[in-house]
Amino acid sequence: MNSRERVAVAMAKKTPDRVPVMCQLALGHYFLNTDQPFVDIWHDSEAFAQALVQLQRRYGFDGILINLPGRDPDWRKNIVKTEDVGGETIIHWKNGMFTVAPPDDNPHVYIEPEVRNFPTFEEVDPEKLFYMEPHDLSAITYPYSWGFSNEPAPVGGEDFFPPWECNTIKRVRELTKGEVAVHAEFFSPFSQFMEMLDYTNGLMALMDDAGKCHAMLDRLSDGAATLGRLHARAGADALLISSAFTGAGLISRAHYEEFELPYMKKVISGIKSEFPDVPIYVHTCGAIGDRLDLMEQTGVDGIDTFDPPPLGTVELKDAVQTLGKRVFIKGNLDPVNTLLMGTPDDVMAASRERIETAGPGGAYILSTACSVAPAAPPENVAKLREAVETYGKY
Repeated sequence: MNSRERVAVAMAKKTPDRVPVMCQLALGHYFLNTDQPFVDIWHDSEAFAQALVQLQRRYGFDGILINLPGRDPDWRKNIVKTEDVGGETIIHWKNGMFTVAPPDDNPHVYIEPEVRNFPTFEEVDPEKLFYMEPHDLSAITYPYSWGFSNEPAPVGGEDFFPPWECNTIKRVRELTKGEVAVHAEFFSPFSQFMEMLDYTNGLMALMDDAGKCHAMLDRLSDGAATLGRLHARAGADALLISSAFTGAGLISRAHYEEFELPYMKKVISGIKSEFPDVPIYVHTCGAIGDRLDLMEQTGVDGIDTFDPPPLGTVELKDAVQTLGKRVFIKGNLDPVNTLLMGTPDDVMAASRERIETAGPGGAYILSTACSVAPAAPPENVAKLREAVETYGKY
C-alpha cells in the first residue's frame, strides 16, 4: 500500500496497513527548512511545489497539503524594487503596494505604512462577492481582483478564478507521481468573511447586522464550492476547508449553528454534487470540544486539528466516543508543547498515545493539531513517521 492509498483508506473510515501520518506545516517552516528562497516559496508556484515535496520526503509524510493558491507566473514583472530591512524583505510593486516578507512567517501586503487593505462592512455589497482569497499576492481587495491587475474579477462562475489557480496542485501531482496523497486547501465562507473585514470588525458585524452577514456568507459559499470543484478537477485527492475562526474562543455554539453550519453545508453539498467520492474535511482551531456534533452535521468526511488542552478543549478519547467512525479524525498532537518545545522522546510518547487512542479500527491520521511551527525542530517532526512505523501497524 503506497502513501496515497493509505491516506485514502483512512479517509474512507476503513483500516489501512498502518496509521498514516500527514501534518500541515506553517509556511514559515518551509521558509526555514528548504533550499528554496523564502520569498519565492510564497510568490512562485514552482518554488512552493518544490518545497512541499522536499519536506514531504524528508519527514516521510503520507500526504501533502497545498495551502496556497497557484501564482501568476509573471509575478516578478510587477516588482519595482526589493530591499532588505532588519532581516525582512520589502517588495515594492508597480501599483504602489508593498509586501513585507519575514524569513519565518507569512508576508503581509500594505497600501501604505502600517495600513492594510480591508473594506468596511458598510461599503461591501453582498452581490459583488464571490470568493475572498487572503493569500493572493495582493491580499484582500474589494471589489476583488487577482494579483496586481486592478481589474475586478467577473463575479460568479469558474471564470472568477485565474488560469493559474490550480498550477501548484498539478505540479505537485507530477512531482509525486501518484504515490503521495495531495490535498488542497481553501477558505470557508466564515473565514473569508473574517479575513475580508479584519477579525474584530467581522465579529462586530455579526452583532450589528446579522441579515447582511447572512447575505455575504451565502455569496461566499458559492465561490468556495466553485473553487473546491476546481481543485478536485485539477487532481486533488481530498479537500480541506480552512475555518479557523469558528471555535469557542471566537463564536458561541449558537453562533456556530447560525453563521457556520448552513454555509458549510452549502459548500460541501455544492462540491459533492459533482465529486461525491472526494473526501472533504474541515480545519478549525482551538476550543471545538463543545461543537464536534455540529461539525459532523455539515456533511464533512473528516475533522482536522482537535487541539488538546491547554491549546484547545479536545481530549482525543472523548472525540473518538462522540464521533465513532462516522468521520475520520486527523490531529490532536500538541504542536507547541510537544513538537516545538518537547524532545524527540516526548514526540514518540505523545504519538503512541494518540495512535493507541484513535487508531483502532482505522479512520485516524496522525498529525499535529494545528500547523507545525516554523521553528519546530526537524528531528522532532521526523519522529512522527518513526512513531507510525513503530506503533501504528495494523
